[in-house]
Amino acid sequence: MTQTAPSSGPVTTADDAGRLSDLILQLQEKGLRISGPLERRPGGAGPSDAGMIWVEGSPVTVPVDAGYVGDSPYEMLSEDSGHGIYRDGVRLASATPANRPQFYDLSTADGTPYWKLALMHLDSLASTVLQTCAYWGNDDQCRFCGIGVSLDSGSTVKVKRPEQLAEVAVAARDLDGAVDITLTTGSTYGKDRGAFYVSKCGQAMKEASGLPVEVQFEPPTDLAVIDTVRDRGIDSLGIHVESFDPQVLARVAPPKARTGIERYFETWEYAVERFGEGQVTTYVILGMGEDPELTIEGCKRAVDIGVYPFIVPLRPVPGSLMADAVPPAADYTERIARAVAPELVRRGLTADKVAAGCARCQACSALGSLERSIQLGMPSMPGGIPARSAS
Repeated sequence: MTQTAPSSGPVTTADDAGRLSDLILQLQEKGLRISGPLERRPGGAGPSDAGMIWVEGSPVTVPVDAGYVGDSPYEMLSEDSGHGIYRDGVRLASATPANRPQFYDLSTADGTPYWKLALMHLDSLASTVLQTCAYWGNDDQCRFCGIGVSLDSGSTVKVKRPEQLAEVAVAARDLDGAVDITLTTGSTYGKDRGAFYVSKCGQAMKEASGLPVEVQFEPPTDLAVIDTVRDRGIDSLGIHVESFDPQVLARVAPPKARTGIERYFETWEYAVERFGEGQVTTYVILGMGEDPELTIEGCKRAVDIGVYPFIVPLRPVPGSLMADAVPPAADYTERIARAVAPELVRRGLTADKVAAGCARCQACSALGSLERSIQLGMPSMPGGIPARSAS
């Protein structure tokens, strides 16, 4: 099982958890220089420009191909046994690069390579089931999104069929140790916004593999759609607002701005009643010029109703409308995450309780390691509102 966590396991002391979260924040800002082969996700609608590694046993995705990475002080070097992450010649942590998944060598009966249907993100199997979006290529296109980039590159197919994905899920579980499934979709103009199809795919994959499934979609116009998703056996939902700052949404994601932040809260409350606290999550992207006070306030309000705000630094997607942006400073991301992590711990909504999806994985965020540092006894750092970060 090539993608399971290394035997060193996650950190077990508060000090170690704190050092790990600091390192993850720095790597996600500055990137990691590498000199050998590394399983990566170069672009598209997932963790973009992502080198996939385990750092001290914890899953981490870091920029490896962006132009600014060449100036990073962090590099991964081979050692007598394994790899290490170094800065200025000083070893900071052990590192285990993810291997190329074995199931990538297989194809469906009609000749479609499995890797065009779903990808391994460390220990999570992920797919965009509809690789088109009603907003792509027009004035509504979300500036941070790259859903059309993968399709144009020929690295995926437009529509993944449930029976194909079920086949892949079994192979990823058996050959590469996949522990959950994360499915997203381009939005449609229908009342379900794509929820019906993505949950149909998730149902087929779960029935075939037994793995827990998260599906991601926009707030449907009819909230009863969420009941159908639940009845299909889906474990977790990702309904992503992206930013709690209305001005940022209007600039970077016009359709989400028209939906309105209050509609997201209405949808989350409905979903939490059906899926349970901690099983409804939302992406919160930092570094797009958002007001940090609004961001922290929105995250805390989400936590209060049982929603997990998955805080991530902007990861510019090559080929997207924000391709020339850079991630926010690590201290900006850290201070917002440190204001939210204690609230998650207090409410019992920590990442280890999420059944499936991005918040379960935590590879694109330092939030999970901050939660562990609090749980293990590290005092929370003083709060305070950081200065606004612009992309």
